[in-house]
Amino acid sequence: MRMSRYFLPVLKENPAEAQIVSHRLMLRAGMIKQSSAGIYSWLPLGFKVLRKIENIVHEEQARAGHHAMQMPTIQSADLWRESGRYDAYGEEMLRIKDRHGRDMLFTPTAEEMITDIFRAHVGSYKDLPLTMYQIQWKFRDEVRPRFGVMRGREFYMKDGYNFDLTKEDALHAYNRHLVSYLRTYERMGLQAIPMRADSGPIGGDNTHEFLVLADTGESEVFYDSAVTDLTFGDRDIDYDDHAQCAAVMEEFTTKYARTDETHDEALFHEVPQERRKTARGIEVGQIFYFGTKYSEAMKATVQGPDGKPTPVHMGSHGIGVSRLLGAIIEASHDDKGIIWPEGVTPYHCGIVNLKQGDEEADAACDALYKSITALGLEPLYDDRKERAGGKFATMDLIGLPWRITVGPRGLKNGVVELTSRRTGESVEMAPEAAVQKIAEIYAQH
Repeated sequence: MRMSRYFLPVLKENPAEAQIVSHRLMLRAGMIKQSSAGIYSWLPLGFKVLRKIENIVHEEQARAGHHAMQMPTIQSADLWRESGRYDAYGEEMLRIKDRHGRDMLFTPTAEEMITDIFRAHVGSYKDLPLTMYQIQWKFRDEVRPRFGVMRGREFYMKDGYNFDLTKEDALHAYNRHLVSYLRTYERMGLQAIPMRADSGPIGGDNTHEFLVLADTGESEVFYDSAVTDLTFGDRDIDYDDHAQCAAVMEEFTTKYARTDETHDEALFHEVPQERRKTARGIEVGQIFYFGTKYSEAMKATVQGPDGKPTPVHMGSHGIGVSRLLGAIIEASHDDKGIIWPEGVTPYHCGIVNLKQGDEEADAACDALYKSITALGLEPLYDDRKERAGGKFATMDLIGLPWRITVGPRGLKNGVVELTSRRTGESVEMAPEAAVQKIAEIYAQH
């Protein structure tokens, strides 16, 4: 992609309405535009990152053996009346009527819909276990939407649902989701800590939220600092192995880590004082086990091994895909702009031509662009006839992890400059070596 042909409406000034870093930088970098309170258009750069995050979620769900599907955004109120949640959910649910006067709603979550699908098509325990998920736009009518995509009314979310014959099997699904989420967040360059949480309107006794520590987080969190030393890394996990998944669950949830809703001061004081920490956290996902809450209410049963109808055990598992953009920026930025982790960057590197129109510089940039593209990577080439300072400022703002700078002076010596956005360090090297270095970096991602 060439900047001269790209739609990137960057802003030089900080928007007055933006209260936190991620909202400010997403607006300044031309990633989003507010349509109405808590509702945004996703412009090309923002949409590209959204898709990168979505693809990682899909890949890790597939790795765990879960099936992607798509359910309607508009649902019948009748399903929610079956579960008892239609009146109980609260004013966050947008309730509407269609032209025939039927009660409908814009879905904030889909436990009822997926249970209805399950009960219509699955009748035997032999068809279990089963986990299905979707990534879809949701709507919750927040009374005070704020902080950009961090607390909007319309948001993009992965919601998955497991169906199992027994509680033991359903708790394995719970553990399996925790493992897959740890992998997902680490691929995005995040450390998301699983914390014992409150189930809210979803219900159930077993639930963990995944929180990214950040000063702008809405949740107050209490934790043993030893949890921040845990990493999942490149472990080879068999998702069908109950013991393996349970061991990961134990490793990542035994040390104290709770949100303010479930905080236990007495337990917290059992943690050595030097490791007792309080902070703010951004919720980026949550997993639930709620047993037969929905299956009993909606008569979602299977024929068990004894031939008798048995309500299935269920859980639900969500990741805030659009919210993750804000969380990543909150965790990875400086005073110049965003710093994208390599796993989610919209473009793998930027190419800056210091003297657009110079025959040798133009040719060198074109050659770099073609070489990087041939590797299956995507460069963003700033081929505008702008001053070098303006080009550098734009690249720093939009946060591409690597930049290759090309100018007549360097080319006379046979070199270009490769710069790390995160460290600011620059190294001169031959153009071919810069391409090779970029290839080596992204081979790990």
